Amino acid sequence: MIGVEGVTRRFDGGATGNAGGVVAVDDVTLSIPDGEFLIVAGANGSGKTTLVRTFNGLVTPDSGTVTVNGTPVRDDLVAARSAVGMVFQDPRDQLVAATVGADVAFGPENLGCSHAEIDRRVDDALAAVNMADREDERIASLSGGERERVAIAGALAMEPDHLVLDEPFTGLDEPARRSVLDRLRDLRAAGTSVIVVTHDLRDVLGLADRVVGLSAGRVAVDDAPRGAAAELPGLDVRVPAGFDGRSADAADTSSSP
Repeated sequence: MIGVEGVTRRFDGGATGNAGGVVAVDDVTLSIPDGEFLIVAGANGSGKTTLVRTFNGLVTPDSGTVTVNGTPVRDDLVAARSAVGMVFQDPRDQLVAATVGADVAFGPENLGCSHAEIDRRVDDALAAVNMADREDERIASLSGGERERVAIAGALAMEPDHLVLDEPFTGLDEPARRSVLDRLRDLRAAGTSVIVVTHDLRDVLGLADRVVGLSAGRVAVDDAPRGAAAELPGLDVRVPAGFDGRSADAADTSSSP
């Protein structure tokens, strides 16, 4: 479980001239049970990326506490980052190796996995994003969408307890999008909590157990998909046309621009 209790995070006011700083996350409290598929939704600047980055210590709250599997993140960053996999919105922020295979293997290697286990994880993760047998390709030669798929594969290869994906479908073609959605569905069924950060819910609302909507750093919506769908447009969030929360396959029939 991920627990967030009274978390607030401010940033330097900078060009805004705000001497007190800009409040990105404002007194947020929520819990994410194991196996839950959670959407964190909101417009750009609503605080959703800052919030999820507190889950593994990439951002340190000014006040409040974040726990992962019962342990405060600030007390054990290594454990938090092993348990919470993160896929950034811009894959350039997390790709670290020259080739596809080496990049996906980086996390399992740092966990001390055996060579056989690393190979299995790399193969499974690349298959999940439709990039099987492309281990030897150089990262520099890939398109933006392909780099995003490698970043997702790198997080999947860690086999974390909780997987956070920040706008994961940007730049993905239709086969890759469907493959990733299928993999997220499988992860939830296996007990991994999946947290998708987005302002466009058309791909994922049909898979979600719960939606948390942020506005100005505060929780404005916390509801099951059917209830949340009525409120989210007021937060400048896109929901699937005609969504009624009843079909788990709604995500498969929607389309991304």
